[in-house]
Amino acid sequence: MEKYALITGASGGIGAATAFMLAREGWNLYLHYHRNETNILDLMEKLKPFDIELFPICADLSTEEGVHHVCNSIFHLNAIVYSSGMAPYGLFTDLSEQTIDDMLQLHVKSPLIMIQKLLPQLMKNPDSSIVLISSIWGQTGAACEVIYSTVKGAQIAFMKAISKEIARSGTRVNCVAPGAVKTNMLNGFSQEDLDVLESEIPVGRLAEPEEIADVISFLLSKKSSYITGQVIGINGGWYT
Repeated sequence: MEKYALITGASGGIGAATAFMLAREGWNLYLHYHRNETNILDLMEKLKPFDIELFPICADLSTEEGVHHVCNSIFHLNAIVYSSGMAPYGLFTDLSEQTIDDMLQLHVKSPLIMIQKLLPQLMKNPDSSIVLISSIWGQTGAACEVIYSTVKGAQIAFMKAISKEIARSGTRVNCVAPGAVKTNMLNGFSQEDLDVLESEIPVGRLAEPEEIADVISFLLSKKSSYITGQVIGINGGWYT
């Protein structure tokens, strides 16, 4: 049976690594992106050898129109990987209301509406799965990343509730909560800052995007058929 997965934020580090992982396993992919069309075209070129169907979808998920456009572009679905995100860094008192609104839409309302609209398609297929990419900060919170911590924590709360509501349908819902990962999200940090960060992580290094993709792949597979409603921390022992 052919399998179809939607990956939001497929132009980013974790999204692209997940696309490679799922392509190797024979998944057909809807590849959502917003601004990074060059990255998506490059990714699609690299995925050609896997002989799978690829469907690029351009949409701004910080808007209601964007999430509805993605939903209307899906015709068959077995899995959703919600990997879109941004993380403004700074004091909470300095955040604009627009930034707060955008973060709530992108990280909370958009995944809720997307899953609500696409659940009927997922439920048609046995052992369908949803994975939300939350964060270590959604588990424990971080100064200077207050709004990011808030919305990532909301994703975890939503996952815990919806997973119970739909468990008997055969659709599983889980979160992965990465720590510090080598992606563009860390581009604003100096090498000195990154060195300090690595020294705080028990394993002594940042995660590779592929290490996050490995766990996502597992959660979409039948190997995790009895796992739902869980947060899988991938943080090198930074938070336990």
